[in-house]
Amino acid sequence: MGTALVYHEDMTATRLLWDDPECEIERPERLTAALDRLRQRGLEQRCLRLSAREASKEELGLVHSPEYVSLVRKTQVLGEKELQALSGQFDAIYFHPSTFHCARLAAGAGLQLVDAVLTGAVQNGLALVRPPGHHSQRAAANGFCVFNNVAIAAAHAKQKHGLHRILIVDWDVHHGQGIQYLFEDDPSVLYFSWHRYEHGRFWPFLRESDADAVGRGQGLGFTVNLPWNQVGMGNADYVAAFLHLLLPLAFEGQMQATPECFAHLTHLLQVLAGGRVCAMLEGGYHLESLAESVCMTVQTLLGDPAPPLSGLMVPCQSALESIQSARAAQAPYWKSLQLQDVTPVPTSPSTHSPEGRPPPLLPGGPMCKAAAPAPAPSSLLDQLCLCPAPSVRTTVALTAPDITLVLPPDVIQQEGSALREETEAWARPHESLAREEALTALGKLLYLLDGMLDGQVNSGIAATPASAAAATLDVAIQRGLSHGAQRLLCVALGQLDRPPDLAHDGRTLWLNIGGKEAAALSMFHVATPLPVMTGGFLSCILGLVLPLAYGFQPDLVLVALGPGHGLQGPHAALLAAMLRGLAGGRVLALLEEDSTPQLAGILARVLRGEAPPSLGPSSVASPEDVQALMYLRGQLEPQWKMLQCRPHLVV
Repeated sequence: MGTALVYHEDMTATRLLWDDPECEIERPERLTAALDRLRQRGLEQRCLRLSAREASKEELGLVHSPEYVSLVRKTQVLGEKELQALSGQFDAIYFHPSTFHCARLAAGAGLQLVDAVLTGAVQNGLALVRPPGHHSQRAAANGFCVFNNVAIAAAHAKQKHGLHRILIVDWDVHHGQGIQYLFEDDPSVLYFSWHRYEHGRFWPFLRESDADAVGRGQGLGFTVNLPWNQVGMGNADYVAAFLHLLLPLAFEGQMQATPECFAHLTHLLQVLAGGRVCAMLEGGYHLESLAESVCMTVQTLLGDPAPPLSGLMVPCQSALESIQSARAAQAPYWKSLQLQDVTPVPTSPSTHSPEGRPPPLLPGGPMCKAAAPAPAPSSLLDQLCLCPAPSVRTTVALTAPDITLVLPPDVIQQEGSALREETEAWARPHESLAREEALTALGKLLYLLDGMLDGQVNSGIAATPASAAAATLDVAIQRGLSHGAQRLLCVALGQLDRPPDLAHDGRTLWLNIGGKEAAALSMFHVATPLPVMTGGFLSCILGLVLPLAYGFQPDLVLVALGPGHGLQGPHAALLAAMLRGLAGGRVLALLEEDSTPQLAGILARVLRGEAPPSLGPSSVASPEDVQALMYLRGQLEPQWKMLQCRPHLVV
């Protein structure tokens, strides 16, 4: 359906007319710099361009008082001295004769975007607007914000389109107190904000910006504040906040994030609500960083793979303290947090460790030092940063494509195969690959994998006979490691064991979902039973798989659905969609040949960037699933810092 870009050049008209060091950073170049960068990257041309309209008086009245709207309207005829005097009545605000027009366009752009997404005209989009809105309150301008654009859009979605559950994610450096005030007693709107707080010493200096402000009345638990209490929060801190706080809640009902981080955060949000994401510009006053962040967001909305993250993926202690404080404040209202917070980490769970014993201590020494959880980017990841996305986003390599298989028009059905001699050489050590059908499937997989490693194809799906699944996966791992992949993540579902000849050099992270018991055999070899409930599956993905994956930072991801994997199509699609944020989207899914064509079709759609289908009604994890998850986290946290969601006590 595409991505909308909503904009109007008139929004550059309002500007500061007098000297005010506090307000001078909110200037027209914020929009023009972002739009110029979108055009330079060819991103604007790929979007459906919509010209913003003005919000009506009635639409502004969804959240603002008539008296306040009338006050702002009168600024159109005021002189400079009168405008300056009126601006002085508010905190960090300036008015201009064009402010009313620009602010109505900014609010109207959000309304247009919501209408386009909810009527199915587009899948998602970005409203590039100014003035911003999230500080604005019912009867007061605040913090450069005149009308609360996001709040108006949310109220409009409820009134016109009948929505009953809306998630607002506010990742501006400042707390959006205006949105919080407007919806704090409304259980139909879940408002999440992370912001620089510094124990109340950072603007807007509000006590209600802290983690214990959780809403009121029927809205208790639907205001989620994550206050950062020191500067310098990085990519690992933001990703950890999403995995350990925001996404569990969303599924159940001077900061230093790089522009690439916004691509990953947008990607993680796209698995929600059928991918119906409406992004709106709020703050951002460093023009270069703002332009890059806008480009990264639009690229991700368009379905392009997220670029690799830079820096160590280790959350700092201050971030963990904030995350844990927010989790504790929200736990009374969310079952997913109650289960995790009140369940102790068992020391030797007889139902999940081999023969009733705790697993051995995780290997250390030279092997682990050779591949630390957050090493420097490999040459293949460097290639992802420097080269444009492949023109072929997703390829399907099946030995005998089913006539009922329905693929998106830009997903290619691969015809080629690796040379026979080469295929036979790779197959020779494996007896199960001797049969002709297994050999044919292996040749197609090798051809596809080479295309991905050479940068010709971004992601793919291959099939193999069930009897040859383990051997084919072994060959795929060895081929990937010998042809450019420095760190390979393998998520094996079902009855698939780690290849015995796979080197213990830290280059491969093997994660088996579907094992008989929870076991951390090493920091690079983890197994867990397949959760029996949807809630348990979500907890496993958010609380184990993704933290390990982001800590490992692979440059190639293999997802193998082996014999007895037990996953339904939507669950497999969610897993593939979320793993697509890793490795620049280089994900290869390996299926059994007798898998349904519907499964191949749904995986092809998510690998090309579409949102996964709904998992159905929400459910909580079973006690057994929670026990297995908490046990593994307790074993692995010392080595994999992205698993941490609470600080370590210092004695």
